[in-house]
Amino acid sequence: MGLDQFKNRNTNGYIYYKHEEPAKNGWEEFVKVFKRSIKLELFAGLWIVFKEMAKGKKNSHTTQYPLEKMPIGPRYRSVHKLLRLLESGNERCIGCGLCEKICVSNCIRMDTKTDKNGRKFVDEYTINFGRCIYCGLCAEVCPELAIVHGNEYEYASEQRSLFGLKKDMLTPIDEFKNNRQKEFEGYGSLSNDADKSVKKTPLPY
Repeated sequence: MGLDQFKNRNTNGYIYYKHEEPAKNGWEEFVKVFKRSIKLELFAGLWIVFKEMAKGKKNSHTTQYPLEKMPIGPRYRSVHKLLRLLESGNERCIGCGLCEKICVSNCIRMDTKTDKNGRKFVDEYTINFGRCIYCGLCAEVCPELAIVHGNEYEYASEQRSLFGLKKDMLTPIDEFKNNRQKEFEGYGSLSNDADKSVKKTPLPY
């Protein structure tokens, strides 16, 4: 028996499969193709597609990208962002370097300096998005919730130098003043019920 199978429908409406003998010569192969063409299997499939198209846009399963975009969940891991403090507008990043150390792709580079008051600040912060695997470990380990995964997945350009710089990931100060930066709820952030899950340590005094 050959491995070529085709469907058939019995009187009860159930679809069953049966084996078909392979063609022994070219004439039998031609007859087999001709019989399948007479059954109009191709046009039956086209008719199903046409019916779905005729149902209209409301029943369509196709998203008209880029005019229409699918909603993205809050835990989606996309291009990184660096956030600011909501009270003062200063950068949240304290330059601890944990994200650089835990990065499995070795794509994060950080350069810190000390200001005149002896406070350490981040001078340069870069991410090589060509090597990043978007695992989210940098967002999970950040103690200040400074680096997070945003929802910007359209990140294409002809020049590689435009990617991964600190000024591109940090929230612009004008957007911050217009209250366009809200507390992040995406990957690496605290859950809404974090206060309930944290146990208070009793004071010894």
